[in-house]
Amino acid sequence: MTGIDTQSAAYKARILLEAMPYIKEFYGQTVVIKYGGHAMIDQNLKKSFALNVILLKYIGINPVIVHGGGPQIGRMLEQLNIACQFRQGLRVTDEATMDVVEMVLVGKVNKEIVNLINLNGGRAVGLSGKDGQTIMARKLEMIIDKKNAPPEIIDLGKVGEVIDIDNRLIVAVQNQGFIPIIAPVGVDRYGETYNINADSVAGAVASALKARKLILLTDVDGVKSAEGQKFSSLTRREAVEIIESGAASGGMIPKLKCCLEAIEEGVEKAHIIDGRVENSIILEIFTKGGIGTEVIFI
Repeated sequence: MTGIDTQSAAYKARILLEAMPYIKEFYGQTVVIKYGGHAMIDQNLKKSFALNVILLKYIGINPVIVHGGGPQIGRMLEQLNIACQFRQGLRVTDEATMDVVEMVLVGKVNKEIVNLINLNGGRAVGLSGKDGQTIMARKLEMIIDKKNAPPEIIDLGKVGEVIDIDNRLIVAVQNQGFIPIIAPVGVDRYGETYNINADSVAGAVASALKARKLILLTDVDGVKSAEGQKFSSLTRREAVEIIESGAASGGMIPKLKCCLEAIEEGVEKAHIIDGRVENSIILEIFTKGGIGTEVIFI
């Protein structure tokens, strides 16, 4: 029998001790995680994500997962020969497309994530915004201002925005020891179903639960300056300046806006991290510097 590698064991012990203050600080608190991007595709990253979430639950932190599924929806639409188009990064969603969106997000992707966590030793329950009317929505109105011309009004079909989160079902699931996995499908007061941006849903859920943290998994390593330098931390004012200056572009703008809305509604910190990094959630929460960009309310 070979003896223990004391040097390696001592290193692991130091890592555990470094994490201990953070475990104590966040014990009993809720962390909302938006799961998307490459972390939902790569098999090793999928397992890493599941183990990270399960570990949070084991040590007394309450994770809540909101997931995306754009690529999966796109593949299914292609297989069914249903054409789709995007406007300003949002999928135009007619009745046929909405049926596919709900089928893929709620019936396939959500259950795959639930199964992934359950198979790795956790206990998860899948929800959509229609369950218990958890996510109340309304049709999203997109208006594009034009110079020297009337504004353009774009009909996105069944694309919605969150108007209210009823957190009772989520809390009930948490109180029974399960990890809630939420698909970003909402419903209005007439029973109409809407496809909603997963980042927006995650931010709204974090606000409704008064979560300590909102974590957005992305395919970039954080928010960067115009020169390409990554910010490890941003105040609310700095985040606004980055958007207004044009340093943030494309998909980073709605993510920053989501973080800003969450912290303005009581979430202590919002984080944009690289989901392509193995164990990225643990590294962000339990190390001093983290690996991504945090947005704080100062």
